[in-house]
Amino acid sequence: MFYLNQLGMICPLGENHAEISRRLFAGDSGVVMTPRYSSGRAPEQDLALGCVEAVLPDISGLPLDQRSRNNQLALAALAQIRPQVDAAIQQFGADRVAIVLGTSTSGIAQSEAAFRYRLANGEFPADFGYGQQEMASPAATLASVLGVTGPAYVHSSACASSSKAMASAARLIKMGLCDAVLTGGVDSLCAFTVAGFTALESVSVARCNPFSANRNGINIGEGAALFLMSKAEAIVSLRGWGESSDGYHISAPDPSGAGARSAMEQALARAGVTPQQIDYINLHGTATVQNDAMEGRAVAAMFADHVALSSTKPFTGHALGAAGAVEAGLCWLAMQDNNPQGRLPPHLWDGVSDPGLPQLNLLPIGARLGQPLRLVLSNSFAFGGANASLLLGRE
Repeated sequence: MFYLNQLGMICPLGENHAEISRRLFAGDSGVVMTPRYSSGRAPEQDLALGCVEAVLPDISGLPLDQRSRNNQLALAALAQIRPQVDAAIQQFGADRVAIVLGTSTSGIAQSEAAFRYRLANGEFPADFGYGQQEMASPAATLASVLGVTGPAYVHSSACASSSKAMASAARLIKMGLCDAVLTGGVDSLCAFTVAGFTALESVSVARCNPFSANRNGINIGEGAALFLMSKAEAIVSLRGWGESSDGYHISAPDPSGAGARSAMEQALARAGVTPQQIDYINLHGTATVQNDAMEGRAVAAMFADHVALSSTKPFTGHALGAAGAVEAGLCWLAMQDNNPQGRLPPHLWDGVSDPGLPQLNLLPIGARLGQPLRLVLSNSFAFGGANASLLLGRE
């Protein structure tokens, strides 16, 4: 069994478990209207983004190539569980602890600032290093800070990155290559991402509206979620995972949902459970027309309308490479002992059902299971057909 012993998380809902849980169950979104990261737009065209507002750790003492907002977010999440991580290193040895993360932006924001400086001054600033935007930077930085020498690497497969990282972490333990893994994901907002998704006509100006007939795009967000995974017993485990790559299109999902369904089926099979046993599914739920349609059909085909469903992206924005870990983190929080009535993450939307989609059991604010959550599925379906599903179990 692969237990998720600890969670450090920072996201637009807050920077500690209590604040994040309170806002989640109360239906209090962390998405805000802001002109940040969208220069060139008129003020009345501010975008809804999921921004982390917390004061982040000082990184002036890190090597130049490790100084990025992305790594600050990762270090903020680490700080919440640092004693437990250090204890695992002490127990198992630095070479028996691995770091496997997901990201998609890394330090691109630092490169954006550096190029703006160069345009104005004819040279790059002294605090810029190209390595800041390398995808491996978050894992390398945490390995350096913690002094671990086990495997340390990053997945970058768009919105499925950190879900795939968590599956890889379980495989490392299963293969005997390590005894504990710091795993999850981190992503930070930057103008490059906002402009890119805007060019694809995938960005909603207002808060996103998943599975509504009026849905028209995503809100981009940021955050970090880090789990300490090991075989030491804990309340929540990673019971199963599934991955597929349908390769249907560079950005559009396979409308049949075959790849998504394959990932969910693998997760259930690996965990040895049936669709009828799942208490709740955290949908990928981006609020784009095609992705919601695909996921809605795939979920309805497997689970009918008996399972409780919500997308939490209206709370956090779409954290891209960190989305899978952040959403698994929200599920982990809902599965703890302090939620004996099984309060469920609500689905924030306008309530206008899409007649072209199957009937889905989307949760209102205040919904609860009436007992602790036992089995939860969390979906991440990315560009290029990179699909991943994580199945968490309360042990």
